Amino acid sequence: HVPQGPVCTNLGLKPGQRLTVRGKVAPNAKSFVMNLGKDASNLGLHFNPRFDAHGDVNTIVCNSKKVEEWGAEHREAVFPFQKGGTAEIAFSVNQSDLTVHLPGHQFTFPNRLGLSVFDYFDTQGDFTLQSISWE
Repeated sequence: HVPQGPVCTNLGLKPGQRLTVRGKVAPNAKSFVMNLGKDASNLGLHFNPRFDAHGDVNTIVCNSKKVEEWGAEHREAVFPFQKGGTAEIAFSVNQSDLTVHLPGHQFTFPNRLGLSVFDYFDTQGDFTLQSISWE
């Protein structure tokens, strides 16, 4: 069972806006997840840093989910997270994609669902949310 963190359902995040998440990675972390989308069944971005999970080691796996159907996985080789460390991750919403800002690195992930607003956000797994802000 994956521990579920806070869930936001009325975010109203639109293109040009950015969501910044800060928190702590568990000392024995295997993986954690942040989801951004319309609701729990329609995720524009499933962001899943894996320390050691599902055969992946120190890899960030991203995906999208449309009405419970997962898309193609996208993997990032850069892994700026440390077990027991703090993490700050920002998600910028653009017209056609999302930019994920990590410490010293950023990458984009396409807005496969064509969402014009991101209302839903949750965190799961080995991560304790300390603050969330958007602008």
